Amino acid sequence: MVLALLKNVLFPSSSRGDRRFAHYGTMKELLTDAGEVESTAPGSPTTLSQAEADIEARQQPPYDGENCRGWKLNPRIISDAIIGLSDGLTVPFALTAGLSGLGDTKVVVLGGLAELFAGAISMGLGGFIGAKSEAESYKATLNSTRALIQTSPSETQAMVEKTFKPYGLTTSSTLVISKTLHDSPDELLDFLMRFHHQEAAPATSRPVVSAATIAGGYFVGGFVPLLPYFCVDRSEVLLALWWSIAVMIVALFSFGWVKTGVVCGWSGRSKMWAAATGGAQMVIVGGVAAGAAVGLVRAINGS
Repeated sequence: MVLALLKNVLFPSSSRGDRRFAHYGTMKELLTDAGEVESTAPGSPTTLSQAEADIEARQQPPYDGENCRGWKLNPRIISDAIIGLSDGLTVPFALTAGLSGLGDTKVVVLGGLAELFAGAISMGLGGFIGAKSEAESYKATLNSTRALIQTSPSETQAMVEKTFKPYGLTTSSTLVISKTLHDSPDELLDFLMRFHHQEAAPATSRPVVSAATIAGGYFVGGFVPLLPYFCVDRSEVLLALWWSIAVMIVALFSFGWVKTGVVCGWSGRSKMWAAATGGAQMVIVGGVAAGAAVGLVRAINGS
């Protein structure tokens, strides 16, 4: 979580696109049902095909456009893995580096393992509770929207009109779409949830998957910088610390490389460069986070 926050601060990315276009095919079907779109203002779409072209033009590709059109993983899983691995690669490393000042690798290993298990459990529980809260929020929104459809058609009609307002549709065309949706309460409910509230139904396994992904990522990420302390004598703490730093740099770069490659693809020079850039960013922000933590521990220990 710390690493992801620093990455956003040091390497901000512009927000691309609008989530309302995530279900583009369904929106096209609704526009088709509405028939042709009449022009009411200069520069507004005058036909159905022009309206669709306007929608398509407003869609923005994710992450540097043509550089990222590879095979896609579930973004929620990627996000959970990044949260777990990023914290795991920084927090336990800072702890083991601080404990190395005691001059005994056994103390470092025991303290590091204790932190790994406690941190993984804590992070996993946090992911589980967060996913459960998300599901509860979706259910509450779904129930309130269903009740609104049954009790206040005028308000749901206003919600439909507000959803279509950015598309340049005339009032008559919007009314046709609204009537079509209101003829089927189930379709209207689905439309309002997906386009107006912009919420998708979470999978029932989401809490467990999120908890396992975050906890597993944290443990794996935290175990990597701890490995060198298993391979040296108890008195060679400084040697293990330098090896731990080297291993962490390689792990951070590899993590950034693989993460970017999985999201964007591997074929082509531009995608390979994007993967290398992603790896370098992870090393920089990981080094900043870990360096700050180690420096604080050393300063407190020195005082």
